This record gives sequence, structure tokens and C-alpha cells, in this order.
Amino acid sequence: MNTSSGAKLAGLLLGTFDAMVDVVVAELDREGHPGVTATHAFALEAIDDGAQSASELGRSLGVSRQAAAKTIAALEELHYLDRQDDPGDARRKRLLVTARGREMMTIGARTFDALRTQAAEQVGIRALENFEEVLAILGGKSDSREASTRSS
Repeated sequence: MNTSSGAKLAGLLLGTFDAMVDVVVAELDREGHPGVTATHAFALEAIDDGAQSASELGRSLGVSRQAAAKTIAALEELHYLDRQDDPGDARRKRLLVTARGREMMTIGARTFDALRTQAAEQVGIRALENFEEVLAILGGKSDSREASTRSS
């Protein structure tokens, strides 16, 4: 049975994502952050960007509130995240990325950037930028007017 063109594209995108994440997770492990997953890294980014509850984190990651709560608990256990009393609302806890969490985020970002540089060396920077623009459009993160002004 022939795979559809759309399924082939989705498989290529997923395979590329998985390969990049595998390299980043291996580097994090090598630099003293064992047991980290892509979800942990993306969750810390979302929390650092303002997600302050399991519901907000779930919306940001596209997962259920229950899955987000489990991720928060895992990040606390790994010492990447602290919960502190919210000074404005005693019923709430604020989520704060710890110094260890920031270190993990820095290593992850550095490794992702190195992978992007490697990709640019393989296909050329303009081809990579065009591909990023296409992905932004397909993912709903950009509109065609923005993409056309960047490519001019």
C-alpha cells in the first residue's frame, strides 16, 4: 500500500523533530541533566513565558490539565521548578523556574541552535529560512503577508 503524500510529509516532520530532540536530550544527559524529556523542556519554556497553572500549561503544551499537573510535579521532583506562595492570592502557588531549570533551558537552547546551524550548513541558510517560513504558515504561526515581506 502506498503512503499518502500528506502522511509522508507528517512522518518526515515528526522524524526530524524526534531526531533533534534526541540530540538535545542526550546532550542534557551528558551535561548532568538525566531523565529530562522534550515535554519537560517545553514546559519550562511555557512556565518561564507566564504559564502559572496546570490549566495554562496544558493549553500552552496542547495537553490535558492532568498531564500538565504531572509534568509540573516531575519538574519539581527534578528540582527544575519551585512552587511559592502567590503574594497576591494566598490560595495560589506561583511556578518559578529554578537555577537548575535555567541551566537546563540554556543547554537545550544552545544545542537546538547548534542543530539549526548544522542544518543551515547542510542546505544553505536561505533554504532553511524559507523552510521555517513555510512551517510557520502551515502551523498557523504566521500569515502569508508576513512571509512575503520577509522573503523580499
